[in-house]
Amino acid sequence: MPQQVKGRLVDLDAREIYGAIITIGDDGTITDIERDPSRDKRGWFILPGFVDAHVHIESSMLLPVEFAKLAVVHGTVATVSDPHEIANVMGLAGVEYMIDNARHTPLSINFGAPSCVPATRFETAGATLDAGAVEQLLDRPDVRYLSEVMNYPGVLNADPGVMAKIAAAQQRGKAVDGHAPGLRGAEAAAYAAAGITTDHECFTAEEARDKLAAGMKIIIREGSAARNYAALHELIDEYPDRIMFCTDDSHPDDLMAGHINRIVLRALRDKHELFNVLRIACRNPVEHYGLDVGQLRVGDRADFIRVDDLRHLAVMETWINGRLVAEAGAHNLPDYRPEPINNFDCSPKSPEDFRVAPGPAGAQLRVIEVYDGELVTGKLLLDPVLDADGRPVASPDRDVLKIAVINRYADAPVAVGFVRGMKLQRGAIASSVAHDSHNIVVVGVDDESMCRVANAVIAERGGIAAGRDEYLEVLPLPVAGIMSNDTGPRIAARYGALNGFTKRKLRCGLEAPFMTLSFLALLVIPSLKLSDRGLFDANQFGLVDLWEESPD
Repeated sequence: MPQQVKGRLVDLDAREIYGAIITIGDDGTITDIERDPSRDKRGWFILPGFVDAHVHIESSMLLPVEFAKLAVVHGTVATVSDPHEIANVMGLAGVEYMIDNARHTPLSINFGAPSCVPATRFETAGATLDAGAVEQLLDRPDVRYLSEVMNYPGVLNADPGVMAKIAAAQQRGKAVDGHAPGLRGAEAAAYAAAGITTDHECFTAEEARDKLAAGMKIIIREGSAARNYAALHELIDEYPDRIMFCTDDSHPDDLMAGHINRIVLRALRDKHELFNVLRIACRNPVEHYGLDVGQLRVGDRADFIRVDDLRHLAVMETWINGRLVAEAGAHNLPDYRPEPINNFDCSPKSPEDFRVAPGPAGAQLRVIEVYDGELVTGKLLLDPVLDADGRPVASPDRDVLKIAVINRYADAPVAVGFVRGMKLQRGAIASSVAHDSHNIVVVGVDDESMCRVANAVIAERGGIAAGRDEYLEVLPLPVAGIMSNDTGPRIAARYGALNGFTKRKLRCGLEAPFMTLSFLALLVIPSLKLSDRGLFDANQFGLVDLWEESPD
């Protein structure tokens, strides 16, 4: 039976707001939009739904069905989702697992074909997706695009494997997502000329302008770890047809609080033009990726939201395909909890595995420098603090700690380095959520604490852990070692408690310690990172020694 929804329609095509009655047919499409002048000045506002233009659902630590339950209450009707996190662990089977799970929710989850599995040849992942596997995915109508091409040196150097994946997407008329932090000028132009259409890694407006000049579209990111809105929002009214919004990686406690709606609200409070902001949040991703998401037109799917007003933007209702899926902050979506899949095969470690051999006389340590709220890291040369055996050790008073990455897929020597900026004064933290290969990454003040939390993760075959002395807290992640099959609110609560424990008991001063930790093994983000095979300098795009010897 047809349904009617009444209110003040925000018409992105006419760029006007007017009273309207929307009629929805039995098939979930809009059959009529009738102007109703009596509602021009009263009633809730009807807007197209919000679209996250680039998100790794796995980073929420939730399966798609549970992610959807949190997202729809904030007015999200669709996502553009890169499943490369689970692909790095499980390969094609992991991508299939995500696609199957997403079929059990009305949220329009649009997956891409992961282009970089593994992200580099300098780390151990659980799987490899070659050009043939990528083509197999791109042949599917439910795979909409080629996911972020992180190997930008491979693009610039015309690596045959990388270029074959880009060509496969172009031959099928599918978009190619980019990932090239810091790329400027002629290199940005060359990257775009290879067929790359977007970038979500810009951290300055100047970088974004170079990529816009090269023909790319820019996705402004506000996630749990990286937040670039402040640096890029001046572009909103300059390029409203070439900007999109995304969260990229959002942990469950942040997702409980908000999603794309928070970026929209912030942009409106910064006095950006309403129709420009809504075009960016609701329409540009639909047009760029060719999504089957309605735009409040007759004949479209009935995908829209109703909000209280355009100042506070409280989402009162979310409609997807003619179905009311969320109302007044509560969803009515179904449950679906399949059996976990995983790929985890390493033995418990001992404190000796985290020791570092003495270095050459007078040599300095190459140290990763962390910036709170950023994915990029710096690189430092620091004099080591040595123990009685001449081995370098952590020095919490200088905020210089040990970092280790453990191969989760096979027993192998532990890679150990040093990091400054983690602001951890006691104990250690560990996580098998470690982009992109999802080995186990550990940071701590001493070898015993690092070993203890690492073994807690190993015992669960994936999870995040924090501990000191007699205290130990663990959040198991049984799905590929990166997701839970529990509900969103429960995981958000447990994750929030673990964050609080880390800040109180371990005296960690970071805003999001586990999100920051999870990116310290992501080699494709400059400058210095650590993989299970050693220190990696993204600027040189190769492994480097822990020690820097004096030129003398």
